[in-house]
Amino acid sequence: MNADPSERTLEILLVEDNPGDARLAMEALRESSINNRLHRVENGVEAMSFLNREGDFREMPKPDMILLDLNMPWKDGREVLREVKADADFRRIPVIVLTVSKAEEDILQSYDLHANCYLSKPIDLTEFELVMNSINDFWLSIVRLPSAG
Repeated sequence: MNADPSERTLEILLVEDNPGDARLAMEALRESSINNRLHRVENGVEAMSFLNREGDFREMPKPDMILLDLNMPWKDGREVLREVKADADFRRIPVIVLTVSKAEEDILQSYDLHANCYLSKPIDLTEFELVMNSINDFWLSIVRLPSAG
């Protein structure tokens, strides 16, 4: 028999190169009432290695959700999103684009690449915490996520 979904630990992959934004996201998720474990990588190359369980990421779990920055070195978030949504093993993982960009082109391209949600990161600390809390409230409390299996 499967455990109650509300009792399982949700695995969240944060793909963020900015240490300050990563810290804020980590703090907000730590304060969440939802049982979660956050894994952070700093760029798209590491994100794909994490998902494919390569190298240092061999023992990592499949994430239940991905929080993805768009503008990163080596492989940007658009490339990661394209690869995730093209792969049958990963396409059901909800991808929330969390980026500073408010450009209509980035929004349209992210949805064209099948992002599940697009959020602009506020610069103000209090507003950033509100955005993270809204992610907690909606994606981690209301939405029923598929099992990472």
